[in-house]
Amino acid sequence: MFAEILERHLACFKQLPDLEREVDDIAKRLSGVIAGGHKVLICGNGGSAADAQHFAAELIGRFENERAAWPAVALTTDTSILTAVGNDYGFDQVFARQVQGLGRSGDALIGISTSGNSGNVIQAVQEARKLGMYTVGLLGKCGGAIKPLVDSAIVIDDPATARIQEAHSFILHYWALVIENRICAARSE
Repeated sequence: MFAEILERHLACFKQLPDLEREVDDIAKRLSGVIAGGHKVLICGNGGSAADAQHFAAELIGRFENERAAWPAVALTTDTSILTAVGNDYGFDQVFARQVQGLGRSGDALIGISTSGNSGNVIQAVQEARKLGMYTVGLLGKCGGAIKPLVDSAIVIDDPATARIQEAHSFILHYWALVIENRICAARSE
């Protein structure tokens, strides 16, 4: 079983070189958002919620270099907000209400969805677009309903959620590294 799963993982990752330009373009845009004094909001469900939290931690803490904290918020972490909004407005609004309260023009929203069809991520993207935020979809399968709604989309074309999440984790780590290198290099000049 180990060898079979490893082979599926490697097969999924073989598509990443074809996505390099788009992945790099998004990293540059996210770097510009942060360098411009704006923040990054991130949302997703289940394993994608964990990825949202992980990426926010990389930006606020550090990735590989000692540096100042950068503004990033995982919209998946405040149980009081999630349960109050879920109860009062419905689960589809748990991220959109936070985007409405925290997001501003010039900020970025990264919506993570392995299906590309998460209703609450769709609502968050729509709210972010109303506010003039840069929207990114980190998606799976064929990109689903979210793909045409975002400014930039990375779609991992694989039927297995676990393989999609593994590729998403790699991309998020790559983005953290590029952002860190670009901003730290610009500030040392």
